[in-house]
Amino acid sequence: MAILGPRQCGKSTLAKALLQEYPAVYLDLQDRVDRNKLIEPELFFDRYRDKLICLDEIQLLPEFFQVLRSEIDRDRRPGRFLILGSASRDLIRQSTESLAGRIAYLDLTPFLLHELAGVSVWQDHWLRGGFPESVLAVDDHDSFAWRLDFIRTFMERDIPGLGLNIPVPVIERLWRLLAHYHSQTVNYNKFAAAADLSIPTLKKYLAVLEQTYMVRLLPPAETNLKKRLIKSPKIYLRDSGILHGLLDVEGYDSLLANPAAGPSWEGFVLENLIAAHPRWRSSFVRTSNGAEIDLLLERSGRRHLFECKLSKAPKPSRGFHELVEDIQPESAWVVAPVDEMYEIRKNIMVCPPTKIMLPEG
Repeated sequence: MAILGPRQCGKSTLAKALLQEYPAVYLDLQDRVDRNKLIEPELFFDRYRDKLICLDEIQLLPEFFQVLRSEIDRDRRPGRFLILGSASRDLIRQSTESLAGRIAYLDLTPFLLHELAGVSVWQDHWLRGGFPESVLAVDDHDSFAWRLDFIRTFMERDIPGLGLNIPVPVIERLWRLLAHYHSQTVNYNKFAAAADLSIPTLKKYLAVLEQTYMVRLLPPAETNLKKRLIKSPKIYLRDSGILHGLLDVEGYDSLLANPAAGPSWEGFVLENLIAAHPRWRSSFVRTSNGAEIDLLLERSGRRHLFECKLSKAPKPSRGFHELVEDIQPESAWVVAPVDEMYEIRKNIMVCPPTKIMLPEG
């Protein structure tokens, strides 16, 4: 099995807790001594054949997947290997090519809203994001300092560690630019000009940020509406705390006063919904005349709509109501920082982010 997710989201902590339940051996491939234990992998596997072998930070040793394939084919007992990685299966290309049909994947995210119930209020979660060291920090100052360190380390160590030769000033300029374009539809010409990059290079760097779980490109819906729909994806920084670090927003009052507060709220709500429902197809709907649904979740013909409003008295637009009529979802939600859930129209509920009655699955 492979557990993939961004760096510092809790993969190693989760794995080590699981390993306490089984005879196991753990190797951290960031550690030179641990890497050296795999110089003769057949000897290592023979010695620990009766134990669960956990390989952490596997993206640092992508060529090792060929070795794993041979070993798994030699002994097909399930549950022999637990692999942890800080990059998507597409970026660790060898894994999909070499271990197809031999491995199951689990994407682990930073903490979601329902996982912090009774531990942290949603206001802190929104400001600090979901990374454990950030959201559980003693105060906002320590949380902000941790996120700045995370951003710097990601650019200076993690990107080069994946074998990607992207200059730090370039990726930093692009990342900060994306923070200002958070929740907007992608205009590659505009983005490339602002970042001083060619369009092919921009797309390559965006793919890297997406495949390292930093950025989400939300596709437009493919739905049969008798309306002209926008076809470009929308871009979000997946963790609200990292977004606020890039925007230099340290406190909650500063966040509410920032022009990016509304887009940040939208991204925070959407990421929690999408990450909590990986089996549902996620998209957005926007017509050429400006009517929009922030999130459409679809599965097996079922549809649920979500609109995000940073207001204590949210009022969805006429275009939103028109799209609800056209799409005919099972439910429609307006997610806002309100105290209680209430119905504003049949099958359209206003609710705080902690009270959404999410679809199953």
